[in-house]
Amino acid sequence: MVSLAVEICGLKLRNPIMPAAGPTVRDGDALVAAAKGGAGALVAKTVSISPAEVPRPCMAKVKDSLLSAELWSDLPLERWLKSEYAKAKKTGLPLIASIGYKPEEIRELAPKVVKAGVDALELSIQYLGPDPTQMVEATKAAKETASVPVFVKLGPNVLNISDSAKAAEGAGADGIVAINALGACLSIDIENTLPMLGSASGYGWLSGPAIKPLALRCVADICRAVKIPVIGVGGITDGRDAIEFIMAGASAVQVCTAAITRGPKVYGLIADEMTRFMRVKNYNSIEDFRGVALRHLPEQPLRTRAKPPEVLISKCTGCGLCEKYCVYGAARMIAKKARIDPSKCYGCGLCVSVCPARALRF
Repeated sequence: MVSLAVEICGLKLRNPIMPAAGPTVRDGDALVAAAKGGAGALVAKTVSISPAEVPRPCMAKVKDSLLSAELWSDLPLERWLKSEYAKAKKTGLPLIASIGYKPEEIRELAPKVVKAGVDALELSIQYLGPDPTQMVEATKAAKETASVPVFVKLGPNVLNISDSAKAAEGAGADGIVAINALGACLSIDIENTLPMLGSASGYGWLSGPAIKPLALRCVADICRAVKIPVIGVGGITDGRDAIEFIMAGASAVQVCTAAITRGPKVYGLIADEMTRFMRVKNYNSIEDFRGVALRHLPEQPLRTRAKPPEVLISKCTGCGLCEKYCVYGAARMIAKKARIDPSKCYGCGLCVSVCPARALRF
């Protein structure tokens, strides 16, 4: 029987899908909506000592991704401590409080939010810069003042994310969350020549499918570098995305942009898609496939010579995408079936990745 249940640092999740700190978990009611939508655990929006003064406009769609100048919560800390966390706790799901940013702020915040009943802490340290020293101090501050698991959220703007993860582990972190949004980035409305966002210089942080390959690489690197659990974040929109992160070693995943564009039901939809995939593949639990892809990430290239992909004629639907995308002119449709000319094939693999019927393979 398929089970999506996972346990991370003593937290028991009904499934490995949870919201990421952001506008979709802006208050207690939004957290309750995430629970009703099928999330396996809850992560509240980041709080700091003072409420944020958020620039407006602060979000813009960029292709299928999102540019955001959202900051931490603009609600007073006292409101979170008195009512918002309590609303989320009534769902019965594990509740993780995101707090930031400087070590001295985290030292003050950690015991307060733990007293309010949260089950774990996520340290948001994106404003501390690429130097891991401040992150280490923030981690130590949380561990010294809180009695719950501490997860450190790492952004991609570091020199070596594996080294940062190892530094966090060495400082006592119970787990790693990776990655945060990528930035700073810029988008301009060419109709009126104005930036899409109302922040300083119009800058924002990129999230959604555009950053998924980067996030997946970071998660794989971290999972090979540390022994503590890793929660993957970045561009997850469906069950296959979530499974990719778990195959790269993640114990669970977080979702933000897809929850903005599709609503809180997305958590349950992703979980359902994972369940169907696991049934087809005869996986009974998340641990059956967690990290299985790591052994297929060699340090040296697989090969440097061209090898044409194999065409599974019985699976080919004649859609013609392989021919459309082949820049070498090697893929052709003959009698509504794909054919690959070995003399022209560069072995780039693009056709394999775009085939919706998986009729091409190496």
